[in-house]
Amino acid sequence: MRSLLLTAILLLATALPTQAIIGGVESPVAYPFMGSFQPAYPAPPRPDGHGCGVEVLAPHWVLTAGHCAGKNPTDAKVGVPRGWKLRIGSLDTTSGGEVVEVDHYYRLATSKDEGGFWGKDLALLHLATPVQAEPVRIASATPPENSPVRIMGWGMTCEDGSCYPTRLREADTVVQPLSACPSAAPTGELCIGSRDGSVAAGNMDSGGPALVRDGDGWTLAGVVSGPGGPNAPTLFTDVTRHAGWINGIISGTNVPPDDEIPNVEGAVDLNGCVGSVVRGPEAREDDPALLLTNGHCVHGERPAPGTALVDRPADRPAPIADRQGYPLVTARANRLVYATMTGTDVALYRLDRTYAQLAAEGAKVFRLTADPVRAGDPLTLAYTSRRMACSAEAIVPHLREGGYQQDDSIRYAAGEACTPWPGTSGSALLAADGSTVVGIHGTHNRDGARCTDDNPCEVAGDGTVTAVRGRAYGQQVDLLSACLTAGSRLDLSRAGCSLTGPGYGTIEST
Repeated sequence: MRSLLLTAILLLATALPTQAIIGGVESPVAYPFMGSFQPAYPAPPRPDGHGCGVEVLAPHWVLTAGHCAGKNPTDAKVGVPRGWKLRIGSLDTTSGGEVVEVDHYYRLATSKDEGGFWGKDLALLHLATPVQAEPVRIASATPPENSPVRIMGWGMTCEDGSCYPTRLREADTVVQPLSACPSAAPTGELCIGSRDGSVAAGNMDSGGPALVRDGDGWTLAGVVSGPGGPNAPTLFTDVTRHAGWINGIISGTNVPPDDEIPNVEGAVDLNGCVGSVVRGPEAREDDPALLLTNGHCVHGERPAPGTALVDRPADRPAPIADRQGYPLVTARANRLVYATMTGTDVALYRLDRTYAQLAAEGAKVFRLTADPVRAGDPLTLAYTSRRMACSAEAIVPHLREGGYQQDDSIRYAAGEACTPWPGTSGSALLAADGSTVVGIHGTHNRDGARCTDDNPCEVAGDGTVTAVRGRAYGQQVDLLSACLTAGSRLDLSRAGCSLTGPGYGTIEST
């Protein structure tokens, strides 16, 4: 991964540059076309809210990197954002200039596009109100090697990622041969900075400009896309190659339609897993609401094979999505009610909101089934950015993975419509009504290995073991309903409750 990504993506990255406008100085004068992109969602981890740079191309339009506009909940290419604002024409990210909101975004490419994303890392943002700032023109041609350029931004300025300059910084450097950036795409990118990386752009400079002189003024040749490699210059998307796309949208002659946004209402992003708010058959309106996810998604140590975690302290946010995936209500999970990976793979958290409070705020609450999934049942896997059709192909007597065993697991029918991946764990499996949780997505076989971590195997009634690469599985959740009493309390001793207890025993692995 080589993008200098917007904040939420940065938090997931493991090896990105952590310095900004390396070798630069504070800008002595403001640039009227230069702006700071400050999204409320996802919120950058810095007090000033800066996430990326932008450049004004017209009173209603600014240009930035495509990945800066890519952290919308459903990864839409064209759509309407929420809480995105810009500060234009100021040296400082916290004061001065013009503050405007973004009401539409247009990305040139996404990672799913045929032909790739690199060299096309651009996005146009439409402003709700026009700005008075003087725009910058796009350069007439790709600047040749050794051309002088100026780069600028408000990126991080220390190795540990805690230093966030509020004053604009800039550096003068040159265009290098593309070969000086080892991670460059074959076409569409510019390699800019010193060959040893001592002058370059960095984290949170994404979307910032590469400016070339045209007489007494500046023109825009590129925008920051990502690192060119370790101790190397920075990669910029060559804006001149895409002037037609930019002008077609700004002029209104070639405006792409909005993406169709799937309804992902109710999904809860648990930072690597997914959850959903559920209510059992005996739940009351004033009960504290319950959050369902996988047992392997709990914070801290997982429940050991043959055991369960019961009534433990917890503290984790639970942002409940609206139809477009934006957080509608953010509750907090303050208690881990139950978690196990034996027999089934589930966890229940208690939230700091009641069902009545969530309903009053418009949050989606799902019903928890009391009936098991059967072979042939249609299922919808409710992820945070999409809904996948995952019908039940078979009910597997035993599923074993890394020393754990789940029973009566749900094997999905193979097909392109159902392709879970790491990170989809905990996604609710919905019945045809779209409001009843009948299962929970758990795992898939990555490599074809048998019964190891990330490679579940099926164990038939006669002991036959089968492992097929790519097969994905969900878990039954009807067991939970049998153990939930009035008041949405868990009672493992209740008649009919067959969930694994805290010290159930051990499961032998094969």
